[in-house]
Amino acid sequence: MQVEVLNTNGKATGRTVELPEEIFGAEPNNHVIYLAVKQYLAAQRQGTHKVKTRAEVQGASRKLHRQKGTGGSRKGNIRNPLYKGGGTIFGPKPHSYDIKLNRKVKDLAKISALSHKAKENAIVVVEDITMDKPKTKTFVDILGNLKLADKKSMFIMPEYNDNVQMSIRNVPSVLGVLLSDINTYDIVNSEVLVLTESAAKIFTDEDKAEA
Repeated sequence: MQVEVLNTNGKATGRTVELPEEIFGAEPNNHVIYLAVKQYLAAQRQGTHKVKTRAEVQGASRKLHRQKGTGGSRKGNIRNPLYKGGGTIFGPKPHSYDIKLNRKVKDLAKISALSHKAKENAIVVVEDITMDKPKTKTFVDILGNLKLADKKSMFIMPEYNDNVQMSIRNVPSVLGVLLSDINTYDIVNSEVLVLTESAAKIFTDEDKAEA
């Protein structure tokens, strides 16, 4: 899959990057995408929810009144779940929401998500960006030149760049990530993937290495 490399002004540089068909041209598997997104969202839950049972709430343990002869129902102590301030029956307890997925399933989900973006023509390759100092306005101007100012974008870099990362983090519509850290949820949650030229070439180099 040939993708044209754009400069920071949004103009063609005359260079292209070959993205491997094994990844960007694969037949998407929507079910594994669903599983990977479900796992990611489940992992965000803390699972610290907790209520007190009748053994944990405050209150005397004495029986409220005798069993028979009062004309009323039978009652235990004040910690009974039927009373205000009593314990909770079958309430939530702390537990993990983690879902196990095999590595091959997660890899297939990521490939499927990238393939979807390729089919939607939602992948942009831009020349490597260098900044002498962090400047959010400079990065916003670059997005405007690429016609991505009003789109939720995922900006993928090959390695951490302090100035670029600090410029990105103040733009709410852009998620800046390293190529090694991309996941299925972030890919699906973005309208456009913006790859730097160096990041895009890593896909090609890895494909050649596997061959």
